[in-house]
Amino acid sequence: MPPFRLVASDIDGTLIRNDGSLSKRTIAVIDRLHDRGVPVVLVTGRPLRWLRQLYDQMAEPVPAICANGAVVYDPDTDEVLTASPLSVELLLEVTKKLREAVPGIMFAVEVEDGRSFFYEQAWPLRWAGENDTLRALTSPAELTSAPAVKLLARAAGFAPDEFYELVGRTLGPLAESTHSSSSALVEISAAGVTKAAGLAWLCEREGFTAQDVVAFGDMPNDVPLLTWAGHSVAMGNAHPAVRAAADEVTLTNDEDGVAAYLERAFDL
Repeated sequence: MPPFRLVASDIDGTLIRNDGSLSKRTIAVIDRLHDRGVPVVLVTGRPLRWLRQLYDQMAEPVPAICANGAVVYDPDTDEVLTASPLSVELLLEVTKKLREAVPGIMFAVEVEDGRSFFYEQAWPLRWAGENDTLRALTSPAELTSAPAVKLLARAAGFAPDEFYELVGRTLGPLAESTHSSSSALVEISAAGVTKAAGLAWLCEREGFTAQDVVAFGDMPNDVPLLTWAGHSVAMGNAHPAVRAAADEVTLTNDEDGVAAYLERAFDL
């Protein structure tokens, strides 16, 4: 048996295929790990309301670290175990700095632990079927009227990495900024809130250490997770920064890279 006692995996670009499906092979691997007493934890930038699409494909839902570490969720009880939102005061300061640095910047926020999404009028909304959880804001003041587990920022005319670097320079240590998109979209959390921090909280609660964990990811928001885990694996389709941070590289998500690695590691 390998030294791994817990599997932590990103979702998009990692555990699921590009069409949004969880393959039969991957489902079987998760089930076999469960039978061996090895928990699988989802560690994702997704909000709570986007987990159902994945859970509906699984025999049993598994715990999730959502919103890049800001929310730790137990699907068995539908309970948020802990949340680390940006305060109203921090939202005000962060949005002020970014509006000054990037004319035309657009914002949206994940609120109510990620169960609802509020967005500015200029925000390009690309999702359907969630109207009960989405709300267009009628004034800039509404954006910062409540704590948010994630602030999202978009801007036209930037490459993804270029915009991410600009936001990071502007905010410095004030807040955490990362990205996981192929467009100029940056995800902002309270200082110290990362995928690694969220998983570390859950592991401490459940009696695991970083050395017990094998972690999988594909985008820059996964780098803190991969550097924290005892062993880290980048997907074959991973961003160069993720490849550089990982101990190994597996197949792509469309080739069931997570399942293929775990089959070998656990002799499944």
